[in-house]
Amino acid sequence: MHKKQYIIINPTAGKSYAQKHKKQLLEKLKKLADNYQIIYTKYAKQEIELVQKAIQQGYRKIISVGGDGTLHHIVNGVFLQTEIPTTAIEIAVIPLGTGNDWIKQYQIPNEIEKAIQIINKKKTVKQDIGEITLAEKTSYFNNVTGIGFDGYVVKSLEKYRKFGAASYFIASLMGFIKYKKSTLKFHINQTEIITKTLLAAIGICGYCGGGMRLTNQVNTTDGMFDVSIVKNISMGNLLWHITKIYNGKLHKHSEVETYKTTKISVKVTQGKKPYIQADGELLGQGDFTVKIIPQAIRFIVPN
Repeated sequence: MHKKQYIIINPTAGKSYAQKHKKQLLEKLKKLADNYQIIYTKYAKQEIELVQKAIQQGYRKIISVGGDGTLHHIVNGVFLQTEIPTTAIEIAVIPLGTGNDWIKQYQIPNEIEKAIQIINKKKTVKQDIGEITLAEKTSYFNNVTGIGFDGYVVKSLEKYRKFGAASYFIASLMGFIKYKKSTLKFHINQTEIITKTLLAAIGICGYCGGGMRLTNQVNTTDGMFDVSIVKNISMGNLLWHITKIYNGKLHKHSEVETYKTTKISVKVTQGKKPYIQADGELLGQGDFTVKIIPQAIRFIVPN
């Protein structure tokens, strides 16, 4: 008999909500239908090892209480364990983060009680997962990975976290002023593209950067990435079209190309090596490859 739910709480997520309101959070968690075990993270990326230990102890349902970063590390913990197939795991989210981008794809409410109601209904979807290899290190993502402007935003985000949900928008505005484009070479579907690039977004889901919608035709279970390459657009032009970044119409710009693919490689051919982010977590700089893992983990989502 497998144990029930293993809850991983990031006490620093969402301006330290779980730390500041611990009593209220624990009271709300009592509304979960199944029994559970709670553990708080004590340092960055500890979710990875906590998930591995939980699986060894017989847990098959993991609840992420935090932001996109917490969920990202839990997903990586699932993929870095070797005990069971990844599809044997169910992951649910109680959102406490700053951006909370992944939950937007499934319209999971940004409210603890309503998220718990969804968890209790136990409806799941087998979602695709991305595998990204950078400097011979492999990690996994459940939402969107990108290189360029969005990576720069994630890099500079720490300066503005005190502004809460507005921090992504402020970091983006600063990026409009400071970011310098590099020339990148893409290999997609036997096609080579070399272009000066503002950013390239590789999506499983549709939202990133605190609500940006950089991809066009995402489907979380079709075994395909949705790729948007924003080429040599000026920052002034991009700022003029800023509403398209948030309403999903950026792909209509003449300097944007979109693709569907199962894998992609990116090399920097000229300029400074841009930053790379995955699920809002900074991975590094430089060249990388990405491939899809179809329907790899079960997530608990609304009906």
